[in-house]
Amino acid sequence: MRRLVLASLVFSLAASLAAEGQSDPVDHMTWWREARFGLFIHWGPVSLKGTEIGWSRGGERRGTGGTGEIPVEVYDNLYREFNPVKFDAREWVQIARNAGMKYLVFTSKHHDGFSMFDSALTEYKITNSPFQRDVVRELADACHEAGLKVGWYYSPPDWHHPDYRTANHARYIEYLHGQLRELCTNYGQIDILWFDGLGGTAEDWDAAKLVRMIRELQPGIVINDRAGLPEDHATPEQRVGAFNRDRSWETCMTICNQWAWKPDDTMKTLDRCIDVLVRTAGGDGNLLFNVGPMPDGRIEPRQVERLAEMGAWLKQFGETIYGTRGGPYMPGAWGASTCKDNRVYLHVLDWNQVKDGRLELPLLPCAIIRHELLTGGAVSLKTTAEALILEFDAAARVDPDTILALEVEGNAEDLSPIPLPTEIVQGNFAASNVYESMDLYNPAMAFDGNPETRWATDSGTHQAWLQVRFDAPRTISQILVNEACGDRIQKFELQKSDDGKRWTTFYTGEKLGMNGRARFEAITTSGVRLNILEATEGPTLWELQFLEKQDGAE
Repeated sequence: MRRLVLASLVFSLAASLAAEGQSDPVDHMTWWREARFGLFIHWGPVSLKGTEIGWSRGGERRGTGGTGEIPVEVYDNLYREFNPVKFDAREWVQIARNAGMKYLVFTSKHHDGFSMFDSALTEYKITNSPFQRDVVRELADACHEAGLKVGWYYSPPDWHHPDYRTANHARYIEYLHGQLRELCTNYGQIDILWFDGLGGTAEDWDAAKLVRMIRELQPGIVINDRAGLPEDHATPEQRVGAFNRDRSWETCMTICNQWAWKPDDTMKTLDRCIDVLVRTAGGDGNLLFNVGPMPDGRIEPRQVERLAEMGAWLKQFGETIYGTRGGPYMPGAWGASTCKDNRVYLHVLDWNQVKDGRLELPLLPCAIIRHELLTGGAVSLKTTAEALILEFDAAARVDPDTILALEVEGNAEDLSPIPLPTEIVQGNFAASNVYESMDLYNPAMAFDGNPETRWATDSGTHQAWLQVRFDAPRTISQILVNEACGDRIQKFELQKSDDGKRWTTFYTGEKLGMNGRARFEAITTSGVRLNILEATEGPTLWELQFLEKQDGAE
């Protein structure tokens, strides 16, 4: 009888917490954190045009502003031509498994309002296309069959629905809740709900009630932070999130530049893909890596090949990613570290940041019992009173990742995060020739120290400048650039000025990319301008920082 009473108390506690929109008493995030790597899929009738999903739709965007390039009467009727006869849910699931991914998240409905599932609440859905099949059902079945965790992306904003953000918005909320009830009841176990609320508040979606319903229907589900509530994890987009062991997070990023399929879109190199995956794990986050299938239903063969290459790398070195924690060393320009049990894994990702193969890090607060280069070659290890010094032979410096395993005394996961020495020079005034007065994307966003904000330019911009003034003349020798979309900047120059009027070029370079860095002979100046001479598309930066002295890698 005592066991029965105890079970009833535990059940009641779980129900109470779910009703308040809180996590279950059992840590339902454990599998998710250990998984580290998932497949994101953005797909819909828009693939027929090869433009961005949702955002290329013309017409009014209530609550957001702007408009897309495809007339609304054309965009909203693309589904009448959509017949992806080569779609094979099992094939998609196998692609994810071959890539070493542990879960899959699919766009059940994007901002354009089109339902990729057989919703009883709308006629604007995939089962009314020539294809007629319920894509969500087939994916759910295939994931369940293969043992792959599955989740749905769902956009609370809906630029197609007539009641959205009108006097009848309450009626739209009923529709939104009704569709989420369908997604959580008609497809078996659902492991993830991935909202994309475009900054909307919890009140906009009646999110507390919505989340309570979802958790009642799908106990243990993982929910992100984009419905106006913090829920289970944060979602940095198109960039590697900042190191954080206290709050779970997941970087969502595209394998190419566009979320939906685009013909001949620029695809990330294997080295870049591994770099992103490792830096994400090193920051204690997950990577949700996106592909955009083609109009016929296939994932583009070159993307499949790149994912398979990532899977091959993970088969060899997955122990350094799956089930690890980020740290204890916080990520730096040289690379990142992960740890598990009594092992610390050092991932050297950029040998340009390691002078002559000599990496110097702060001393670990525990004894190192033995070390092993998992990627081959030789390394010497010595310690001083304050530093761990590693000297890698030339043959040991391999791309995209040189991995050194350190076996330590005790549990490496218990070690506190160790920051790397660096000195960032902060600016106190920013300017640009684009978005000068726009609250959301103005130039100050590139220098505010907040990795969640960004400076952006309009689509189609190929030249632009961004400048910062210092409170006093400062000596700098490096810039750190984190592009939001990666490799859009093709050619640039750095200029200096003491009066903000006359600018002199002191450095020229080419691609910067995400986590890019340019080194130069130290200069003293009151202001610096990043002059973008050539870009493939509108450049967008999360952060532009200046270093007064180089970090501990040298």
